This record gives sequence, structure tokens and C-alpha cells, in this order.
Amino acid sequence: MGLFKRNPFGHILFLKKWLIRTFGIITHRRYRGFNELHIEGSEIIRALPDRNVLFISNHQTYFADVVAMFHVFNASLKGRGDSIKNVGYLWQPKLNIYYVAAKETMKSGLLPRILAYAGAITVERTWRAKGKEVQRDVNPNDTENIKVALEDGWVITFPQGTTKPFKPIRKGTAHIIKQHKPIVVPIVIDGFRRSFDKKGLRMKKKGILQSFIVKEPLEIDYENESIESIVEKVEYAIEQHPSFLKVIPTEVLEAQEELNKKRQWDY
Repeated sequence: MGLFKRNPFGHILFLKKWLIRTFGIITHRRYRGFNELHIEGSEIIRALPDRNVLFISNHQTYFADVVAMFHVFNASLKGRGDSIKNVGYLWQPKLNIYYVAAKETMKSGLLPRILAYAGAITVERTWRAKGKEVQRDVNPNDTENIKVALEDGWVITFPQGTTKPFKPIRKGTAHIIKQHKPIVVPIVIDGFRRSFDKKGLRMKKKGILQSFIVKEPLEIDYENESIESIVEKVEYAIEQHPSFLKVIPTEVLEAQEELNKKRQWDY
């Protein structure tokens, strides 16, 4: 790699590599130490092609979710089996990983701007800005940037566009899937909301078992499936379909509470 070789967005890969290494080392104990990250599906990650892969996931914090994905993806590609043991897997990280993030969020301070260099594809929200509801058209430059990122590598997106659970899936994700025909890999995460503050920068609680489940790629008929059908598949895949909301019997809640106590991770 040339010292000043750049990716399609003009980012110097040498700098990006050192950013991933540095932040990976700093954050590693947040997922293996202070808390424990339970991973399933590393073999699915290893079987994926190098480009045109779209990861869809539920969303619990602004940054901790994405950082965990960088850890899991690179550890899996280096042969770790559902583990991020030994952070050496970040010495030669995969550099064509991108993530979709709100432009407003990534410009909210120095640290987010630095993190953006590691792979953010910033987009303008069409429904919300500065804490207020808005209505505006999709910026064509945003969709073009996602296309460029898919052509270069892997893209992570959070189809709900918010960290609040069970919010509707944005149809823009379905349009991207139908238009660019990527391999769509669902990820379901849990425990991050209990571990971190909303931004995912500050540790809120230790001893939490975080879960990170990678599912098999979705089967999609890109030519014939409707946008509505793809949206529904995404909702089910990341376990955010309204059917997952139901009245839970008292005995089940009590059993869940006991399980939560057991989810405390002991050294």
C-alpha cells in the first residue's frame, strides 16, 4: 500500500488504518473486559465476498454499535471463532468497511469528526433535523455515496435511523437493496443500551453481557419483490417488526429478570 493511497472518498488509507488500530485498542476492554460480548455467526462473516455487502442492524447507541462491528468483522476475518480475544486482529484491518450515519451527528464535535474518517457515509435525515420534525427530499449525493461504498466494500446501516426500538424501517434502505442488489446480512445486537450512554462513548455500567448475532443473508428477489415486502423482511430480520411487541406474562418477566441477573459477567 502506498503511503498516500486513498479510498474512493479521498481518505488516506494509512491514516484510516491507524485510526482503526488506535480506537480498537482503546475500546477493546469495553467489549472484552469491563463487559463481555457474546458473538454468534463469525463463520458467516468469513464467507462473504469483499464487496457489495450491506449489513442491516437494530441500533442502540450512536457509536458503540459500529465500533463493536469493526471488532467482530476484523476478528472473524482473522479466524477468530465468535470471539474478539487478542486485539492483534486489528493490526491489518479491513479498510473498506463503511457505515451510514447522520451528518448532524458526525459534525457534533471533534471526536465524531475523527471517527467519521474511519468510514462514515454521512447522510442528511429527511425526517428530522436539530431535534425537530422536518420533511425534505433525499439528497441524491447521499445515495450515490452509498453506491460508491458498496462498490468498494462493506456498508453498515441502521434502517430505523434512530436508537429508539421498534421504530419504522425507513424505505430508503429497501430502495438501496432493490437498486444495488447487495448481499444483505442482518445483525441483532443487545446489551449496548445498558452498557453505554446514548452516544456510546461513555461507559454507563460494567458487567453487562452484550450480544451480537449475525444471521444468514436474506433471500431477496431483487427484480420482483416490492419495497413493502423488503421492508417487512428487514423488520423481521433485525427483530424490530411490531409482532415482537407483545404482552408478556408475569412469570416470563420474572424469569427474564433472573436471566438479567445472570448476565452479569464475572472474571
